[in-house]
Amino acid sequence: MESAKFQITAIDRKILRALQEDGRMTIQAIADRVGLSASPCLRRIRQMEKAGVIAAYAAVIDQKAVGLPVSVFISIKLERQRSLELDRFASAIAAWPEIMECYLMTGQFDYLLRVVCADLAAYEAFLREKLTQVEGVSSIESSFSLGQIKHSRVLPI
Repeated sequence: MESAKFQITAIDRKILRALQEDGRMTIQAIADRVGLSASPCLRRIRQMEKAGVIAAYAAVIDQKAVGLPVSVFISIKLERQRSLELDRFASAIAAWPEIMECYLMTGQFDYLLRVVCADLAAYEAFLREKLTQVEGVSSIESSFSLGQIKHSRVLPI
């Protein structure tokens, strides 16, 4: 089953909202919330997992609590925007744990990254030892977050 072919029902949406709000809810608690018994609720969850609608389960960690209070948004421009160069950049950065998110963009820059680090010295080391070493990067523009206004992992479904 593929997610593009999977038809999400109103009950499925309720299940997904419940799981997004609290991924540790028991099947019985989810079933009670959405008006099903536990067995059909679990069956629907398993179907959504198989279809790829539910991609993974994870704990959401507070980055400040683990010593990574600095968020930096980095705009990257490549020398050329051909497929080979785009793939080369994506491969180069894929394993770097400091990069929390990376988006291929339209507009003035080719990529937007969100990087977390302990402090300015750690960011400077990341920049010097990793990012500036990637072949084909023509410009790097960093913007430091002063504070987070809103952060949600709950999709509006």
